[in-house]
Amino acid sequence: MAKKDDKKKWYPALKILVMLTILSFIVSLFFSAFAGDSAKADGNVALIPVKGVIISENYRVFGQEVADSPTIVRFIEEADRNPRIKAIILEINSPGGAPVATEEISRAIRKTNKTTVAWIREMGTSAGYWVASSCDKIVASRMSATGSIGAVISYLDFSGLLQDYNVTYQRLIAGKYKDIGTPFKELRLEERRLLQNYLDQLHDYFISAVAENRNLPEKEVRELATGMFYLGEDAKELGLVDVLGGKEEVISLIRDDLNITVELVEYKQEAGLADLLGSVFSQQSFFIGKGIGNSLAEARNFNRLEVWT
Repeated sequence: MAKKDDKKKWYPALKILVMLTILSFIVSLFFSAFAGDSAKADGNVALIPVKGVIISENYRVFGQEVADSPTIVRFIEEADRNPRIKAIILEINSPGGAPVATEEISRAIRKTNKTTVAWIREMGTSAGYWVASSCDKIVASRMSATGSIGAVISYLDFSGLLQDYNVTYQRLIAGKYKDIGTPFKELRLEERRLLQNYLDQLHDYFISAVAENRNLPEKEVRELATGMFYLGEDAKELGLVDVLGGKEEVISLIRDDLNITVELVEYKQEAGLADLLGSVFSQQSFFIGKGIGNSLAEARNFNRLEVWT
């Protein structure tokens, strides 16, 4: 009886959250045309933000900031084509992200003919560091979190919960690994080994990319690639960062290297009305119950493994 009463207490909050979710998506679709990109016409150094989780599509839930690779790649290519732009700064504040999206940004950086500098703010870890390593130079604060060279697969396992409620997972598949990672059954040893092999391969790609980008011996990078992050000062000693500092040091680096007076041009995606409304809804969702909100937002991904670098 107590369990039923506990469940009933969540119903009003759940209904409100569902209504807010539906309204948010409707408004987002209706007003998406008001969003656009912005970059000042004057200036000779492009400043491109890479903030939030790096993903391969511009997908925002409740105004949450993400670094989507199509937008960032487009900004890099536009700056590269602009004859007034002499250098590109990647302003990074990212904990990591999806492997493919990360590689897309990395390739765009390496293809450009302009001087590139990564400016790591609070955090440039995992995929965020992969992007930073693709630049000619890396500037970070002595307190910035960097490195964390590794990969992770995560998913929720509800198999024990289903047993508690006497719910059975009926398994019908074509292809023995088709439901690998489903949250409704425990991961088998063979499946665990397959996923670990996949992770190890991603890890090798990451290590090779950093070694090449930073001109470091692969063996040396492999020893650092434990998944642990390093503060800026330690990262500099290990060869993962070139200069300690912030915006002034970034500007000085470009000024001295190219012998120019640096005038920044910020490339950014303007927030539309949908993003502003989404931000308001996000505050409401937080107080209603962040855990429930996340569960609803990720409901469509129940049979999906999350892979991050």
